[in-house]
Order: sequence, then structure tokens, then C-alpha cells
Amino acid sequence: MKLGKILVTGASGNCGTFVSHTLVELGEIVVRSYTTNNRLPALEHSTDVKFDFTDPSTFENALKGVDRVFLMRPPHLGKPEDLFPFIECMKNHGIKLVCFLSLMGIEKNSIPPHYKIEKYIEKLEIPFAHIRPGFFMQNISGVHAVEIREQDTIFVPAGKSKTSFIDAKDIGEATAFILHNYQNYVNTAHTITGPEALDYYQVAEILSNVLGRKITYAKPSFLNYRSVYIKKRKLNKTYVNVTVALYFMTRMGTAKNVTDDFYQITGKQPRSFESFAMDNKNDFLKV
Repeated sequence: MKLGKILVTGASGNCGTFVSHTLVELGEIVVRSYTTNNRLPALEHSTDVKFDFTDPSTFENALKGVDRVFLMRPPHLGKPEDLFPFIECMKNHGIKLVCFLSLMGIEKNSIPPHYKIEKYIEKLEIPFAHIRPGFFMQNISGVHAVEIREQDTIFVPAGKSKTSFIDAKDIGEATAFILHNYQNYVNTAHTITGPEALDYYQVAEILSNVLGRKITYAKPSFLNYRSVYIKKRKLNKTYVNVTVALYFMTRMGTAKNVTDDFYQITGKQPRSFESFAMDNKNDFLKV
């Protein structure tokens, strides 16, 4: 039986990029979604399509010839209901598997929007494989790198809690394997973590050793973090509020578990944070 194409939403993001590239390496034909302001670099054996979760007129073209989907909630869409119309459209198209990028521990945490999205996919009986990763290492080298570069501090309201950080490349690779071998993963969930759980004091120590300068953990309060990220950094309020909820749950111990799911899916060991920091040290250098 000839398989169809695989739609990758959020194709310009960390995970979406790695999902797309790994799928192409596995011989799949990929359809990458983009928004009006977010065109994509060229990728062999892929086509690009304009897509917007809030514009149903873009759905049919995006799903043309598609039988599997990588679904990622855009950070600026805080309401799970924003994704429901597209999920309903996937149901009507008879999608063989949807891999939804969810969150570690979400099955016990109904606060973030990912919980209701998972439940809606299940309610509509669309074959699914929920991908529940730990915190991205790229969060440290991305949104939180500003304070590291400018102030030599990590500004994250996680307290003394531990986090089993995972490289987005590893998440993308595992997801692509699941989409490629979809028959083996129908109606499953996978908690994908790195090889160890670290608190942010340990993260600061690793960065200090890699960068050759002292990095400290600021351990801000939720109110201080929220104020700085909204008022000073001018980040999207909905996005910041979602991160506050996630860090609140992190303090409750939901992000510390270490699993072997990545190894079970790929046959490889996940990347360590130290290795990631060494390969991405330029992201932390002072401007």
C-alpha cells in the first residue's frame, strides 16, 4: 500500500525542523507548513504550504495527499479550542496517525492547553501518538540565553527542582521514527527525556565550565519572572503565562523523571546537556 505525505506543522521551529529533516532521511515525502511571515529554507523531497490554525480555508490544501501529521501548538495560541477545528478536519481526512507535541507529565496536569488537545484527539478517535518531552535544551540556549549573555545568570522560576532536559533534535528524531513506522505506535504516548535530571544550579555549573566564566542561577519568584518577561522583555503575555504554569508544575516535581523512551524508539542514547552546551556555546557568548 502506497503511503501518503506527512504534514509537519511548526516546521520552522526547533522540533519541526528536526522532524522534517529526519523524515526526509527516512525516505518520506514531507509537507511543511508556513505562515505568511515565515517562509522556510529549501529541503529536498519536501513541499511547503501556507497554513494557519485560525484560518480554516488553509486546512484542505495543507492536508491534500497527507495521511500522517506532526501537530504542534503555536506558542501564541493559548486556548486549546484554537486547534479543535483543524483536529476535526484531520478526523474527516482519515489520518492514519497524528503525533502531537505535548508535555511531560501532562496526563496528570490539566492546566496547560496540551491536556485538552490530547483529550480532544482521543475523543475524536484519531489514531495518535502523543509525544511528551521534557524541557527543551533549546529553551536555555534560546529564550533564556538573553540573561546568560547579558547578566551571567539563568532567570528561570524553577526553584530547586530538577529537570530531565532533552535536545529538540532528539525529540524530532524520535517523532520522525514514530511517524515513519506508524503502524507500531497507534494510540500510544511517549515521555522523551535526556539521560539525567539536573537542577538549575547544576545547569549553571555546566555552563560555567563550558563558557569559562561564572554563571549563576538567579532563582526568581514567579511574579518577578512574569514582570521581567512581559514588561521588560516584551514577550507575549499568553506565552509567558503558559511558561509560568509549566515552571509551577516543575516545582511540583513533574519534570524530573528520566525515561528510556528515546532509546526504545531509536536505539540510540539521548544527548547530555553538557554536550549540547559545548556544541552551542556561541549562543551564550557575550555580545
